[in-house]
Amino acid sequence: MNSQPEAAPRRPHGSIATAILAVAFVSGFLLFLSLGAWQVQRLGWKHDLVARVDARVHADPVPAPDASAWQASAPLDHEYRRVTVRGRWLAGLDTRTQALSEAGAGYWLLRPLRREDGSVVLVNLGFIPEGWDVQAPDVDAAAEVTGLLRLTEPTGGFLRRNAPAQERWYSRDVAAIAAHRDLANALPYFIDADADSAVQAGTPWPRGGLTVVRFRDNHLGYALTWFALALLVAFGGWRFALEERRIRRRWRSMESMDGSPQSRGGDARQS
Repeated sequence: MNSQPEAAPRRPHGSIATAILAVAFVSGFLLFLSLGAWQVQRLGWKHDLVARVDARVHADPVPAPDASAWQASAPLDHEYRRVTVRGRWLAGLDTRTQALSEAGAGYWLLRPLRREDGSVVLVNLGFIPEGWDVQAPDVDAAAEVTGLLRLTEPTGGFLRRNAPAQERWYSRDVAAIAAHRDLANALPYFIDADADSAVQAGTPWPRGGLTVVRFRDNHLGYALTWFALALLVAFGGWRFALEERRIRRRWRSMESMDGSPQSRGGDARQS
């Protein structure tokens, strides 16, 4: 019984192709390794940020920054800091932005407060349900609010943009609200009032103190993914090197056999 002839092995890659593949493996390994290291750095930065914000949230309140203090510092230095602001409410200039909280669907109620220096701060008094009739503020009485300083939200809501002309607000865009309400000297941040300050507004609603301080932290998972891809590329390069070495050895062996007189079919003449 005749056996099938063994299939000829593939030829080894040429020097240029081998060099290109080697560079590809090394580049991929270094790329994924650097991405993993970058995510580790981001992980440390995120943990530091969470620690700093947590300290601010639970610290004693400080006076809210005025325009000069705000311009002399970075906005992120103030975000989520507990602050106190004093002034008088401006009536008839409330703004409702759509909200979804633990109390259900409704709105955040933003009301402007004019400080003694003439500047205006938007105060988020808290959540109100749909259809709630908000009581007008006492514009003659001095008001004091304690809460968390928040940065403006100029991008609108998810796939929805603010429409001031139609009074449709999906984010707390301080500049847009100030321009629409014609609020001069409005500071570029707002304050989320705490529960006690919201109660002082005089009604069961709005409900303050519902600020959710949460940061997405997927950096460890991303880092492990990039490092795993780096190991996969390294393993692929190692397997390629072993296979290429095996094929080259086999071809050298075949070439050596082909170079003998018997393999060329030649006869050795006797003298």
